[in-house]
This record gives sequence, C-alpha cells and structure tokens, in this order.
Amino acid sequence: MTDTPTSPTPADTAPGGRFDPTTAVALVTGANRGIGREIAAGLAALGATVHVGSRRLEPGEDVAATLRADGHRAEAVALDVTDSASIAAAADEIGERHGRLDVLVNNAGISGGPAALGVDADLAVIREVFDTNVFGVIAVTAAMLPWLRRSATPRIVNLTSSVGSLATMSDPDHYFTAMPAALAYPPSKTALNALTVQYAKGLRADGILVNGADPGACATDFTAGLPGIERTGTDGARIVVRLATLPPDGPTGAYLAEDGPVPW
Repeated sequence: MTDTPTSPTPADTAPGGRFDPTTAVALVTGANRGIGREIAAGLAALGATVHVGSRRLEPGEDVAATLRADGHRAEAVALDVTDSASIAAAADEIGERHGRLDVLVNNAGISGGPAALGVDADLAVIREVFDTNVFGVIAVTAAMLPWLRRSATPRIVNLTSSVGSLATMSDPDHYFTAMPAALAYPPSKTALNALTVQYAKGLRADGILVNGADPGACATDFTAGLPGIERTGTDGARIVVRLATLPPDGPTGAYLAEDGPVPW
C-alpha cells in the first residue's frame, strides 16, 4: 500500500499549536486487541488517522478494516516493539506517508504470566517483560521522534499501571499489599514511569507532551481469570485518549488515571 508521501507544512515544524484531532496522525502500539484496540477506536472516532500497530500485520488489518467500515481513517502497520527492523520499517512507512506523527501511544505490553510471579521468578521471563514494556518503549520512541518533531502538536502517552506505583505498593493499608510479589510486570511499569519523567524533561523544549496513563483494571484478555473486574477496555482507553489530545498548556511528566493523579 503506497500513498503519495505528504511533506510537512511550516506549521508542522512549530510545536505549540492548538491540537486538532481531525487532522492528527496517530500510532498505537499493540492495538490489535484489548485497551489498545479501544484507544485506536477512540482516536479514530475523534477524526484522527490512526495506525494500528500489531506484531503480526493480519490482526491489525482486521481492526483497521473495522474502523474504516465505521467511516474512520485507519491503517494497519506491522510493529514488533522488540524488533529493531520492524520498528524502523514502521517509522519509515508512517513518515513517508504523512511526513509527521502527532500522537504516539506506547501501549504494547506483556505480563510474563505465572513464570514472572514470586521472588524466584524466571530471569529469562523477566528480561522478556522488560524488553517489551521498557526497552520496546525506548526503541519505538527513538524511531518516531524525528516525525514527532515535525508535528505542531506532538504527544506521547505511555501505558503504565497503578501496580507501578511505589507509594501504593509499599502502603500497608492499600489492597495491593495482598498481591503476590512479582519481579517483572510491576517493576517494568515503575521503570516506565521513570522513563516518562525523563522523556518529559528531555522533550519539553520540543513542545512534546509526555505522560503516563493508568487505565485501571479492565476486563480484557490481559486480565482474563481475575475476579471482580467490571471496567471495560473502552473505560480504560478514556484517559489515554484525553492525554493524547491535550491542549498545548496540558500537563507533561504526569502519572494520571481517569480520576486524577496516581501517586508515584
């Protein structure tokens, strides 16, 4: 699929303008299912051109086709966040097609499953989780930064979790106290929170707003088998879409859930 590349306009190179979702170009990683799919749908419903990133192209094409059938602008892009060649190809495809990227949502993530639980967790599994949840974010962000810098309204949203909060994890009165120890997923989200702060600091001069979004526990494939979860993927996507479409005076370096800040 080869559209004529769009060269950036002068406005694309001057960060700080008013965010207009109807002209925005967005990429959501891991968007073929769960909360990622709902984030893509939410941005598309606002009028954005959404690139549905998925490790295998076919599931992303299914999502993009569904969004197009609903009258939205969506394209699938093969993107494995642990594969440098895949990341580079996705960045080239988006850049050649649009000449810029306005919104990057780093949503792709894995838990590691039972092998990542307990203090005797499998080190290979822990490395795999960090490779996706932390190093994958760094790799994708680095590849997309040249195109984000050509946007007048660049936004990065990192999908984190309240289990990454050291404050709540160490609070004896918080229900997280009853959670089993896990050396992979919660620490990976703590690391992602730290990365978010550093990106916000380093990219402030470029006008790129960088925030961490905690969607909360939602009933998706990711939480299958966990009891008592009533919120949907659509519920979880709301805070992400809000942070992806912030006005120029919006926050940066924040850790936010739908009901407000999450303690670090």
